[in-house]
Amino acid sequence: MSSSASVRAEAARVLASVVQGRSLDTALRIDPKLTAQQRGLLRTLCFDSVRWYIRLDALLERLLSRPGGKLHPDVRALAIVGLCQLLYTEIPTHAAVAETVNAARALGHPRAAGLINALLRRTLREQASLADQIDRDLTVRTAHPQWFVQQLATDWPDLHRQILDANNERPPFWVRVNRRRIAGARYRQQLEQAGHRIIASLFDDESLCLEQAMDVSELPGFGDGLVSVQDGAAQLAGRLLHPKAGERILDACCAPGGKTGHLLELQPELAELVAVDSSVERLARVEENLRRLELHAKVIAADAGEPTAWWDGVAFEKILLDVPCSATGVIRRHPDIKLLRRPQDIQALAVRQAHLLRASWSMLAPAGRLVYASCSALRAETTDVVAAFLATTADARDTTPEAFQALGFEPAAGIGRRIPAGWGKMDGFYYACLERRR
Repeated sequence: MSSSASVRAEAARVLASVVQGRSLDTALRIDPKLTAQQRGLLRTLCFDSVRWYIRLDALLERLLSRPGGKLHPDVRALAIVGLCQLLYTEIPTHAAVAETVNAARALGHPRAAGLINALLRRTLREQASLADQIDRDLTVRTAHPQWFVQQLATDWPDLHRQILDANNERPPFWVRVNRRRIAGARYRQQLEQAGHRIIASLFDDESLCLEQAMDVSELPGFGDGLVSVQDGAAQLAGRLLHPKAGERILDACCAPGGKTGHLLELQPELAELVAVDSSVERLARVEENLRRLELHAKVIAADAGEPTAWWDGVAFEKILLDVPCSATGVIRRHPDIKLLRRPQDIQALAVRQAHLLRASWSMLAPAGRLVYASCSALRAETTDVVAAFLATTADARDTTPEAFQALGFEPAAGIGRRIPAGWGKMDGFYYACLERRR
């Protein structure tokens, strides 16, 4: 059995696992014995098959002689992986067909090889007519669940189609230069000298978007803490909080620590940075990031929404609250959200977000600033949560327009600021900068 067939078989196993409810990050465990080429192929097949699953599954139903017929989950997933290769990769068609057929045997389903072969060859013959049949439905054409498409159309009436298309792009590769170790312009020069093309930048080249993604080990100085990988939208959090020397800052819901590190890079003379998260496992990544960057924070494993269990009662001048959310603004990085998230999840998340906001506000000093951050694309988790809070909190005011103007962005209407996926080559995000009246 060829290694290429084995990679496709493994991609099918991963996809079947995601369809059954596991996250892609959990399901995808790459064997270190694989070559770099094999690792790249496996990741591409897994991510693209998940990204386009809803459309590919609709296509598969059209191809089957008995739509709705029962296929073994692994066989169905392998058919999807095969269709994905034909429609969304540059893999030569003969290789895609032959190795996917061979993968049926590697999966332990040799009798399915003929079916897989027939499905893929029919797709090659009838691709245009099949696409015309299934793409009349926007949810199928863009491979998003119907509930999400409907909600996005309500929340973003003028931009929802662009957001759906942006969600299906491969994510851009943003890096954050550690200003404590190297100037942005100098690091950019190092990248360009190494042959890497920069397609966007912010903040004196401290935030750089590269044309091509790469393994972090290939980034100059990554191991030495010169640079971190972080989307451009996520890099706005620390700058909006605007940390100043001598301040005591809380990073609530801090894992995996990208924003924690950025705050410490932006302001090396903080009195203290307290980083809180309820996940001990994810806090290990926070500690790992801090060690690589040679930075220090007071890391606490606790529920940020229950401060009486861990807070010392001393108010914070600044608080970053990066709430747990549906992550529907970062679907292009986590395409399994399309398959795993359910509409009933949103209200439960909104309740949790409102609780975290009130709990965090109780720890904020007079004249202090709280930045509410969410990578959700939905109003229920962003604008609605903050609007309800402002309506019932007399000493809170929204200063988001001024905060964004200070960073060089044009002001925008509304409570907080919504960033649609794809805007400025960034992920979808939401920020509200709230200040406490004296």
